Formats: sequence, structure tokens, C-alpha cells
Amino acid sequence: MALLGIDTGGTFTDFVLWRDGTLHVHKVPSTPAAPERAILQGVAELGLDPAGLTVVHGSTVATNAVLEGKGARTAFVTNRGFRDLLAIGRQARTALYDLQPPPAPPPVPPELCLETGGRLAADGALLEPLTQADLDALRAALTRLGAESVAVSLLFAYLDDRAERAIAAAVPPGCFVSLSSAVLPLMGEYERGIATWLNARVGPVVAGYLGRLRAGLPGARVSVMQSSGEAVAAAAAGAAAVRLLLSGPAGGLAGAAHVAAAAGVEQLLTFDMGGTSTDVALVEGAQPFIPRLTLEGRIGGLPVAVPMVDMHTIGAGGGSIARVDAGGALKVGPESAGADPGPVCYGRGGREPTVTDANLLLGRLRAEAFLGGRMPLDLGAARRALARLAQQLGLADAAATDSGGMEAAERAARGIIDLVNEHMAQALRVISVQRGIDPAGGWLCCFGGAGGLHVCALAESLGMTRALVPERAGVLSALGMLAAPPGRLLTRAWLAPLDARGDAEVTAALAALADTGRRALAADGIDPGSLTRADSLDLRYRGQSYTLNLPWRGVATTAADFQDLHARRYGHTLDLPVELVNLRVRLTAPPRAPALPTITPARAAPAAAPAAASLPGFEVPVPLHRREGLAVGARVEGPAVILDAVATTWLAPGWQAERDAYGNLLLHRR
Repeated sequence: MALLGIDTGGTFTDFVLWRDGTLHVHKVPSTPAAPERAILQGVAELGLDPAGLTVVHGSTVATNAVLEGKGARTAFVTNRGFRDLLAIGRQARTALYDLQPPPAPPPVPPELCLETGGRLAADGALLEPLTQADLDALRAALTRLGAESVAVSLLFAYLDDRAERAIAAAVPPGCFVSLSSAVLPLMGEYERGIATWLNARVGPVVAGYLGRLRAGLPGARVSVMQSSGEAVAAAAAGAAAVRLLLSGPAGGLAGAAHVAAAAGVEQLLTFDMGGTSTDVALVEGAQPFIPRLTLEGRIGGLPVAVPMVDMHTIGAGGGSIARVDAGGALKVGPESAGADPGPVCYGRGGREPTVTDANLLLGRLRAEAFLGGRMPLDLGAARRALARLAQQLGLADAAATDSGGMEAAERAARGIIDLVNEHMAQALRVISVQRGIDPAGGWLCCFGGAGGLHVCALAESLGMTRALVPERAGVLSALGMLAAPPGRLLTRAWLAPLDARGDAEVTAALAALADTGRRALAADGIDPGSLTRADSLDLRYRGQSYTLNLPWRGVATTAADFQDLHARRYGHTLDLPVELVNLRVRLTAPPRAPALPTITPARAAPAAAPAAASLPGFEVPVPLHRREGLAVGARVEGPAVILDAVATTWLAPGWQAERDAYGNLLLHRR
């Protein structure tokens, strides 16, 4: 059996192939205009026959469609009097003290917002029926507007979805239909409406892409990673496109957890630095991988209340462009050179210097060893671009004696690295320090193509003394696609005082929700008997807006668990009734991931004396090690550059690296 994990990034598309007990890695440049082209190219270069191949894919298609404002012409259907629901939103200001904020365009143009009957009360009672005249009028309006997709979000439809299903049956043929009762059956009409509209807008784009991918891989079983960390069959993924917005990053967290568990690391901060962005998160190194989830994610300024991995993303990557702003200050990102044209050193027409160009000029990235030597870089072009930036910054005329004799271009490069490091360190503080977690005693895990070049500096910024650079760090998200289990996360709103529900009543409701998930997974070819089930409840004090998620252990025990967690999280409890808001069931099949191969003396490459190179700012040559040439237990002292086929690690002065039995680099600050 052959398993192939694929992660489509902004700059590269990564592949991890498990076959005959061996892991193989591969990279090809991404093709943003048609992402499937890069995937099919990589499959061909790996010499794979799609027939019988199992593919798990992390896709950025849904994310890019939202961020770029692309998608189908989508009509939004709701109850009478609520056509402005998405435009009004929560009336939250992005700048609290700006008394004259510029008006923001509504998510949906007013002419595409349609009203109809079928209104329910909060208790599910019918307030206004949905008539045949309503359905006929809707059908005529959708035809007149040329709607390609329809988002139906009626009030309290999660209590009774019959009206939404009747509207779905009445839309013109060929329209993509998205129902709020299926996309997000939870309270919160604004968040539910946005999620339904996003799903309808990008659903045809995702469905078309996955259809082309499946057609290009005849005979292969193709699954797609969801934002919540489970893989779902590609045939069903198009209907739930909004659940794919963090598809790739979720795979990265699964890969980090898989590696951390093998390395014996229980908790770590992660940062995934690719070509366009950096994703940071807190990961428990337990198996099976159960990520921390949030319902408060945002993308493109819009709330995305579907369950997704809890992470923080910033526009800082290897392709982030450096420029001088109107005030003469250096700015890095969030604009990225992406895959086309890419950094200047790629030689594809890029003109503005990037973080990758800066690392290359400082010698931390080696022109002759990039991607194992398969993609040589143009050092001269990077130097010229950074020299122009240095001129704009006024560095060309400044003395260099305080910079270790570095030239102006090299000093500009160092400034770029320092600035992007600070951006990423601040992002790591958001998910650790600002949540009451002291990162100093933990591990920092880096992955992505550029992560190893910045790991030491970020660890130092956070006061951390340990870091983990996984084997295959440059393609860890693709490995995570294989590590994540197939499954479903199902949610149902069920508002009531917790003590008004009996144990048997809650257990029966959870079992019914689980049966729905089992049927869906059986349709994907998953054996229902292999599934592991985890039940939980979203609870809050009466009157609160936010919930805490607790494992279901009976009414009395779960209520006590809620009190304990609330006290630990917020420092207090309240003398108020505990309210049940949502039921949740997670179903997971056994993960496909093979055990990570260990390095034996017979497999380890023979030790060889490292090469060395002169790096700006260092008086003596810096050793250049190849990771595959390091034996298990071998230690390297910084400063040093450690090369492998898919990523490079910069071991800063004061740090020591040791290779473990899985090929990982365990970094310790002396």
C-alpha cells in the first residue's frame, strides 16, 4: 500500500510518500492559478501510479478564494425583515476609538439578499409559514439574478430544517446550495449566516478543484484535511468547503504532534513558517492527535464559527517582501512574493528583496544546497536587491564598524531577519503569554520550509532553552496529512439548564448525533466498527455569551468539572445555574500514519568532516553539516548550518543540537 500526504503552500507543494516501510519526501513549486497542476506534476515525478494510491491532501483553495474575494455569485436567503443581517453583523469596531470609521462594504450586495417565509421562534414554534408562493418567488428571483450559488440561513433553522430543505429543493437546477442547518447548526444568527454564505461562495470553487484533482488521479482514494484536524473524503469535501479554511495548518499540527509523541515531548509551541505566512499554535504531544479547537476563528475580517484548530496566523514567511515605508522605516510583509515570481534569488523575475533573500545573503541559506541542490539560488541577484534596499534605508553611507564589518546589503539583510523574528515572536506570545502560559519551560517546534532558519532567535525571544526541529521539517504538514485520523466532528445546539437534562436524555442525544457521523463515515468507506468516539458538552453560566467544552461524564460530574475549569481558567466561579448550549461528538478512525522510521547504524550515513563557509558577521568560518551525516547522539555546537533535502537549520551561537533516533534535531541553549 502507498500513502501520499500532500500540502499545497503558497510557494511550494510538499509530498510525503510512505511505501514499503520507507518515507520519501518531495517538493515542487506551487501553481496558484491551478493548484492541481503542481500535485499531478509531483505525483508524476515520484513515479506513482494513481490506481490504488491513497492521498490525503491539505488545500489552500478555499482560503485563497475567501482572501482574494473570489467565488461564485451567491444569493443569501433569510427570513423577512433580516436581509441586512450580514451587513449589520455585531456592530464591532476594528478601531475602538475611531469616531468616523470608513464604511465597510457589506459581505453580500443588497440586491443578492432575498427574504422569504418559514420563520421559527426560539423554541421552534412556527411564526410564519413558508408557502408555495414564497418558493415560486424565490426561484424567479434567483433566475433573474443569475445566482450560481445559494446560501439559505433561516432563523433557528437548527431546531427544524424542513423550511430550508424545501427552499433547497426549489432553487434553479445547477445552483450550489448551502443550508445553515447543515453547515453550522448552532446559535448565533450572524455567525451561522456568514459561515453558510462563505460555504456557498467558495463551495463551487472547491468542488471544481477537487473534481479536477480526482479526474487527474484516476483510481486513487483522495481525502482532504478539515480545519478541525480530521480527514474527509474529497467527494464530500466540496459541500463543506468552509471547513477547509485551515486545511494545511491543521495537517502541520498533526505532524508536529506525531513527531513530538515519538520524541517524548508532551507539550510544545509550534510555528509553521512557509513562503507566505507563519502559523503558531500550542500542541499537546499526545496520540491520537486531538487539537485544541476554537469557534472564534476569523479569515479576511469575517468570523468563521465552524470548529477549527486554535492558532494564530501572521503574514510573515520566506517570501515576505521587505520595503521602506513613507516614513523611511523598514517594513517586512504581509505582502509576499509567493511562488510566482518568488524571491529575487529564485531567478523568476522577482525584484523586491524578501526574507529568503536575506537569509541567503547572510549565508544561513546555501545557494548550492537549496532543496538538496535541485534548485540553485542566485546569490548575486539577492545581493543587488538588498543593496538597493540598503541605499533606501541610508545604510550605504553609514559606518559598518559596529556591525562586524558587514556590508550595507548584509546589514539590511540582518535588519529584515530581526524584524520578521520580532513579528513571529509576538505571534507566539499571543498564544502563550497572553493566555497565561509561560513558554520558558517548554519546547519550541519549528517546521515549514523556513522555520529552522529562525528557531533559535525565536526561542531566545521567549526565554526558551529547548527546541525541536523535526526530521523532514520542511514537509511536516504533508506528513501530518498521513498522521491525522479520518473522522467527523459533529455539533448540535441543545439549549437548556444542565440540571434539567437527565443523564439518559443527554446520552441518547449524543448517541443520535454519533449515528449521523457513523453513516457519513461509512459512505466514505470507513468501517464503523473501527471508530473511536468522544462526547463533550459546551457549557456556560446562564447569561454568559461564551462556553467551555467539557467531556461528558454525567450531569453532576460534568457540572462539577465545569466549575473547576472555570475557576482555573478565569480565577473564579459564579453562583448561577450552569447551562447546556451544544452537544459535540468526535468520531475518529485509526490514523493511517506509519510509525516514524528510526535510524540504525546500518542506515546512518558515515560521519564526515563538515565543510565550512565564511558568513557575514563571523570572524572564523562556520561549519556546514548535513543532517543525514550526523549519527544518532551526535552533537553540533553553534554557530553552524545544518542542511537537509527539504529545509535548513541555522544553529545560532550558544546553542547545541543533538540528533535523536528519529532524525530529529533536539536543540538546547547552553
